[in-house]
Amino acid sequence: MRLSKLFGRTLREAPAEAELISHQLSLRAGLIRPLAAGIYSYLPLGWRVLRKIERIMREEMDAIGGQELHMPVVNPAEIWRATGRYDAPAPGPALVRFRDRTNHDLVLAMTHEEVVADLLRREITSYRQLPFMIYHIQTKFRDEARARGGLIRTREFTMKDAYSCHPDFDSLDEFYPQMYQAYVNIFRRCGIRALPVIADSGVMGGAMSHEFIVPCDAGEDTLVLCSHCGYAANAEKATFAKPAGIAEEERPPQKIATPGCITIADVATFVGVPTHQTLKALFYTTECGEIVMALIRGDLEANLVKLANALGGAELRPSTEAELRAAGIVPGYASPVSLSGFRVIADDSITMGSNFVAGANKEGYHLKNVNYPRDFTVTMITDIAMARPGDHCLQCNHPLQTMRGIEVGHLFKLGTRYSEALGATYLDRNGKERPIVMGSYGIGTGRLMAAIIEENHDEHGIIWPASVAPYQLHLLSLGATQPEVHSAAEQLYQHLLEMGYEVLYDDREESAGVKFNDADLIGIPWRITVSRKTLAQESVELKRRSESISRLVPLAELDSLLAEWVSPTEALSK
Repeated sequence: MRLSKLFGRTLREAPAEAELISHQLSLRAGLIRPLAAGIYSYLPLGWRVLRKIERIMREEMDAIGGQELHMPVVNPAEIWRATGRYDAPAPGPALVRFRDRTNHDLVLAMTHEEVVADLLRREITSYRQLPFMIYHIQTKFRDEARARGGLIRTREFTMKDAYSCHPDFDSLDEFYPQMYQAYVNIFRRCGIRALPVIADSGVMGGAMSHEFIVPCDAGEDTLVLCSHCGYAANAEKATFAKPAGIAEEERPPQKIATPGCITIADVATFVGVPTHQTLKALFYTTECGEIVMALIRGDLEANLVKLANALGGAELRPSTEAELRAAGIVPGYASPVSLSGFRVIADDSITMGSNFVAGANKEGYHLKNVNYPRDFTVTMITDIAMARPGDHCLQCNHPLQTMRGIEVGHLFKLGTRYSEALGATYLDRNGKERPIVMGSYGIGTGRLMAAIIEENHDEHGIIWPASVAPYQLHLLSLGATQPEVHSAAEQLYQHLLEMGYEVLYDDREESAGVKFNDADLIGIPWRITVSRKTLAQESVELKRRSESISRLVPLAELDSLLAEWVSPTEALSK
């Protein structure tokens, strides 16, 4: 490709709204252009990168028996709902609503679990057809209110979604490591360090799940890590060793006046106890309007995702003061002691200690010497605590650390949620009808491209890994108006194409500085420069983008060196 004919141009400066490095460099290098908030066009350079990423994904999916298919973008159930022209199950929570031109409330697919389950319902009848894995790479949409970071969080995006289908959970457990390893291979081949971490699946019941995270200070995910034993988890799922509380003989409850003490710190200071000898009551309202109490020891923080999972995947928001008072709850002074009519989800830390200070459910008063289960009951005891830096690892008791990162892939075991909802069943060996067990595995291709840039750049621009670079070689002609330079560069360009290399040829009538700057910005792995100076020595200048030094290579030796360092490709057109 001649740079003089390439659609798209480089920018000297990135727009002010581009904060992330990947966003800045994607715009400056001419990879993408914005159409609207969270919606981008991929220009030819960016599209070539995306196609190479997809090629790697396809190769790894096919290697473990994946079969690629294509599914509708607009969910047929919602077409039926809007027009009455299609009979299908109602869509589930994985779908997002948009208005079409006729003001129908259509749903565009964010993930395709429902469509896959519908296909299974129609195509699978016997255990002999299981297990198998299908996948697709398609454009999807979501009503993203906080589109930011370029390709990191968008409203329109391309996903590689895979779905494995099994007769039982043992079969899913057997297949899961194969997909896990395929993801390891994908990210390694794309040239990034993606850390596998235990994650929240977002599925009711908290099914098994892993995320792959690329460390990045600008990332939206928080990771909890142990440098000693290697434990790694998303903060939403991380566990830790909770410090023991004070163990002493239980004493009788005692009501005490605590005027103006509505925070744990205020109460602990006023009463003269450490925060780990207090109980904290937090209130959340579900999408159905139910108020739920979360009870946790005062020195810990509640994890809203863990709490939602404990409630079966409920959507939660902090209860308002008006809601609490209308329900007979005294804000700042509440506890489960003598308070009924609410579900109480308690962290297991309430069992780690004794003689706690808790609210007395009366304005200006608290109770001393509160103990579970003597003084109150709860609906459930589980882990709802948020891991923090300095907490100790549950596996090795060393201090935990946190870091930010970008999620680039997600694997989780769906189980039978969608197959049961849509009637996707099969007959087992005994002729008994059973729901198909599913796994779901996703990678955002644009987000992965952004993560590659975040991890592979310097102050001058992108440094593409060879596997996903838009071109393999960047040929520069310095002095394009000089006949001998122009002729030599043209001949070399044609020769490299004939050898099977992908070449971006800068044939523009620009200064050497402009061409070198653009080459560094675009970041193709190898730069070959032809100039009057190199021709005088029957050589070219060869430079690896990731290195600061260049070398003069005799033209007679160029083919052998490139054969050693660069592999010709047949994947994309030249």
